[in-house]
Formats: sequence, C-alpha cells, structure tokens
Amino acid sequence: MIREFFYLQKSDRKVILALLVVIVSVFTIICLTGGNDTSTATTQKNSHQSATRKNQYYACTPKKVERFTFDPNTADSTQLLRLGLQPWQVRNIYKYRAAGGIYRKPTDFAKLYGLTVKQYRELEPYIRISSDYLPAATLVNETANNNAKATKDTTTFQRPTKIKATEHIVLNAADSTMLVTIPGIGPYYAHRIVQYGNRLGGYVSIDQLDEIDDFPTEAKQYLVINNPAPKKLNINQLSLNELKRHPYINFYMAKAITDYRRLHGAIKSLNELRLNKDFSPEAIKRLTPYVAY
Repeated sequence: MIREFFYLQKSDRKVILALLVVIVSVFTIICLTGGNDTSTATTQKNSHQSATRKNQYYACTPKKVERFTFDPNTADSTQLLRLGLQPWQVRNIYKYRAAGGIYRKPTDFAKLYGLTVKQYRELEPYIRISSDYLPAATLVNETANNNAKATKDTTTFQRPTKIKATEHIVLNAADSTMLVTIPGIGPYYAHRIVQYGNRLGGYVSIDQLDEIDDFPTEAKQYLVINNPAPKKLNINQLSLNELKRHPYINFYMAKAITDYRRLHGAIKSLNELRLNKDFSPEAIKRLTPYVAY
C-alpha cells in the first residue's frame, strides 16, 4: 500500500523534479548573494557605529569659556559655568554662600577648592565685589576720609583771612576757627593749641605754647591772656590716675602725692614735696597755678 501511495506517473515525477531543481537553485542564489549583502551591511553598520563612537570621544565640541565682570557673592550658576568653572566648583561656591560666607576681596575667591593659579589670574581682572559686602568699618574710614578731604579743600581753596600785626586774640577764649587767622597758624597747630589748653585746664602764660612740639614762636605776638582762671586740681582728693592726666604731673609725681597723703595727711603746700627729686623748684612753680588744697 505504501508503494501504491508514493507511486507517481512519469509525467508527475518530471514536474516534481523540475520544482526541486528550481527550489535548490533559488536557495543557492540566495546563499551566494543575499548572505554576503547582509554580512556586508552588518559589517558596514558596525564600522559606522564604531566610527561614530570614536568621533564622539575624540571630536566632542569643547565648552566655550567667556570672560565678563562678575561678583562671586551674587553670580548664579549659569554665569559661573560660562566663566569656565566646573559644576562641582559652582556647588562649592553655593555651599559657601549658603553657610554665610562672603567674598570681601578678590583674593578671597582664590581660596575656592580646585581653582588653579592660571584660572585665578585669568578671572581676577573681572572680579567686582559690591560695596554692600564690604566690612561696615569702611563706612567710618570713608567718612573720615571725606571729612579730611573737605578740611583739606577748605584749607586749600578757602584760606582764612589773617589778622594784622596790631590785632590780638585772647588765647583762652579762642577756638580753632579764630586761631587759624593768626599768621603762621594752620588747622594743625590750631587744633593742638586748643587740645593742650584743655589738658592744662587753661593757659596762664603765652610761653606755655612753647611746650607744643615745633610751635611757631612768631605766632605768640598775636596772642594775649586776660585774667587767667585755670581749672584747679584738688591734690588731696584726686586719685593717682586722675592726677597723672595733667601734663605737669607724671606717674612718679602722682605717686609721691598719694604716698605723702597716706603717710602725713592732707597737703597744704607743694613745698612739702620739695624733698622729692621730681618736685624741683621749676616743677613746683609751673604746677602751683593749677593746684588747690
């Protein structure tokens, strides 16, 4: 029965044989042509991918570095990255500012971790610290400088009119504005005259001006003293520190006074201290107008 089942006529066998030949031929052609094309295509694809990866690694577009003025206390991340800083450096700047850190001068920015000397030198000319972040003490200095400049300008461009040789000024009643009208006296010596008079408690003699360093003696002819009334020091009540504030009483003289009071009681005359080497006749004479008992 099997033989009968597979039995084919001669014409049928020729048809089937022809079909087999065609099928084998087609597969042969595919193997010889299609396989090579696929392999070639695969090889070309892999080569292209490799070349692409190679180009991406070696031919990447470099980041453009810009230069512009910036304040490290207020610059945002975009600006800092445009300056050529790395993202981790930008994060460190943000952490420093968040912790209360302030860049007060350009050299403070040089402390940024990872910043090279070359980078800092390139960025330094563009760093601008806002005056809002400067120490408040600079306001005091600025005010003092402005006042000094104003004084200088006034002295330079608005010179006071000097008094004549026949005119005089009462020394103990004069302020610095009046004193600068004396020939040879400028703002510096006018201030020194007033300051020294306050320390003395008032002038009792024009010659006391010679005790001011490098005082122009020719200016004394324009000054007079009327009815001097100096401020008195009660040497029996003042402490050592209070006594030695007077220009005519040094530490050793003040100590001698307090020691004498402790050992002998109240002082009735400076002559009681004449045995002390610091209380020479000249020292006692010039101190006498300023002493009360």
